[in-house]
Amino acid sequence: MARKRYQAEEIIRKLRAIEVHMAKGLKAEEASRKEEIAEQTHYRWRREYGGLKIDQAKRLKELERENARLKKLLAEAGSRIILPLAGSGTDSGLQRTPETG
Repeated sequence: MARKRYQAEEIIRKLRAIEVHMAKGLKAEEASRKEEIAEQTHYRWRREYGGLKIDQAKRLKELERENARLKKLLAEAGSRIILPLAGSGTDSGLQRTPETG
């Protein structure tokens, strides 16, 4: 079966709907089934998106994407610095100063 990827807004709507079902007396398993997701998915989403509003979840996802992009840039910049130093024949490529010993 193909796996559906939900947007943050959809996840929060489903979590709210599950909360309503559970307030009416349904068990978590039954409420999750009504929203067509697995019970484990419900718990995972609740842990990640628990008290967030839709706009907060959007911002969280934007920040996660930006963080991943910045980590990638940092790794690329670091490799550009390390590679030339590795071929220079020095042990670390850094000059020692009296302060660093």
